[in-house]
Amino acid sequence: MSDSIPLFEIPWDQRDVANAVDSITRGSYWANGPYVEAFEAGLEEYLGVEHAVTVSSGTTALVAALTAHGVGEGDEVIVPSFTFIATANAVRQTGARPVFADIQRAAYGLDPDAVADAISDDTAAIVPIHPYGAACEIDALTELAADADIPLIEDAAEAFGADYEGKLLGTFGESAALSFCQNKILPTGEGGAVVTDDDGIARRVKRYRSHGRASDEYFQSVDSGEYVGVGTNVRMSDLVASIGCAQLEKVEANITGRRRAAEQLSTGLAGVSGVEPHTAAGRGRHVFQLYTVTLEADIDRSVVIDTLTEREIASKVYWEPAAHQTEAYSEENGESASLPVTEDVAGRVLSLPIHPELRSAEVDRIVAGVSAGIERGRSTAPRLEARDARPK
Repeated sequence: MSDSIPLFEIPWDQRDVANAVDSITRGSYWANGPYVEAFEAGLEEYLGVEHAVTVSSGTTALVAALTAHGVGEGDEVIVPSFTFIATANAVRQTGARPVFADIQRAAYGLDPDAVADAISDDTAAIVPIHPYGAACEIDALTELAADADIPLIEDAAEAFGADYEGKLLGTFGESAALSFCQNKILPTGEGGAVVTDDDGIARRVKRYRSHGRASDEYFQSVDSGEYVGVGTNVRMSDLVASIGCAQLEKVEANITGRRRAAEQLSTGLAGVSGVEPHTAAGRGRHVFQLYTVTLEADIDRSVVIDTLTEREIASKVYWEPAAHQTEAYSEENGESASLPVTEDVAGRVLSLPIHPELRSAEVDRIVAGVSAGIERGRSTAPRLEARDARPK
């Protein structure tokens, strides 16, 4: 048995297996099926929304939501650069242009002031994310979007089950995109959903996910169906939905396990100088899809990573380079993208192992590894600064 500590582990039990076997051995309804309907109903009940429309991934959920809101060629969509690049890519896939706004330091989400400055006559939507599983300044952003009469579409990929002052994330905007990727709070391997209270948005997402068909009843219908728009095939299969149903049954227990592990990590790291865990800043429930810390500027993060690797402890940087600094977007944005907080934060964050069954002994190893890495990383910083100061 390996002594390595992975970045995450998927919590599964026999219900996941039993549901998958049931879906497979039914011998039919593998594309559309009863588990898809049950999973969508379960999501609607959990979130308290009118509609949950499942799709093949969190990315396709974003594309479907943007498309359903009518976003397309010539439009601009305000997004953070401090995010997984799918947030920006989804905008581009609709033909619109992502406009990057800076983040604020409290929770690393979109800065409402920066968003206000970025709004133009071409702004068709605002897409905030909830970093690492805690709320951004969603109340201020919701109010800003309403005042400007611009749709707010939440990228809630990391925040299933998290809330802001008692209201679940993913229920603030006109719609929201969820992700069920393997490292998410509610994992199905891959998968996503668009959630909304708007009947029209839900109807358009359903059409988009099935090539613009007016009805989902393709395999059960004697004819080819009526096509009322242009779409694609981004349906969730019944097999994936069967796992989603099993995971939904235990999602609260898994969130409790994540929060317990995060509390133990934060308690241990409280005695380590130079590291600050990401928190919800008292605004609501943090579900810790990622457990991320910020290192002081004089600490060489690469040394901390190397130290953890030597001790067989996984770590990962989410997200550097930030989206506006990637090759895909830097040339497009040129000198216009000045995001100082984003760039500072991206250069200092580090995500550590987190999952519901993380053991106390593993927490102790992680804390010890971070402590040793910081001690080594800080001692190398002056030499790095001297090297960087040399004439080019």
